[in-house]
Amino acid sequence: MSFSKKAKFFIAEWVIFFLIWLIYLTCKKTFTSTKLPQKPCVVVFWHGRLAMMSFAYRRYWGKDYEYKKQGKVIISDHKDGEIITRVISHFGIGAIRGSSRKNAARALISAFREVDGGTDVIITPDGPKGPLHSVADGAVIIAQKKDLEIYALNYEASKFWKFKSWDEMILPKPFSTINFSLSKPFSVANLTLEEGKTKIQQELFKAREQDSKF
Repeated sequence: MSFSKKAKFFIAEWVIFFLIWLIYLTCKKTFTSTKLPQKPCVVVFWHGRLAMMSFAYRRYWGKDYEYKKQGKVIISDHKDGEIITRVISHFGIGAIRGSSRKNAARALISAFREVDGGTDVIITPDGPKGPLHSVADGAVIIAQKKDLEIYALNYEASKFWKFKSWDEMILPKPFSTINFSLSKPFSVANLTLEEGKTKIQQELFKAREQDSKF
């Protein structure tokens, strides 16, 4: 990697890190009381809710388990994925590199290995490039192969900027209210692949509707 590219990554990493912290500290926050299980699980959230999800990790893995329970996010090998990996590392969040589009087999094998070691697998099922609110196979495959429960993670903000990107990412505005939620567990066992993907989509849509009530 060239020096100029390293410099760009370094600047982007710290600008994003300080920006999200600055916004978060000015906002009012609510969190559902749901807790993750002690055993490994699969956690899903829409790519468009990526901006502030590190703070959900601080609550549901950090505060509830004092980081004794770990989760790793499947992140693409793209340059954007590299920046995301660097930012979330400051919150103690690990990454599994790969996606449904590139190095999918490697990502699945790594995910299975992490689950066997007691780590949760966190997935944006419509990432890394959509289509918007589509669900790739990975979350269903991992949950079914390892007999895991799935939890839907989400947040909505009372005031926000919406990016003109494929994922319609939202970034809360300072002094807004952010509702974070973790769903009750659900299962895709005994469902076909398509039925499992539909179930995940429905649970994420349900969370979005509930969290939008201010």
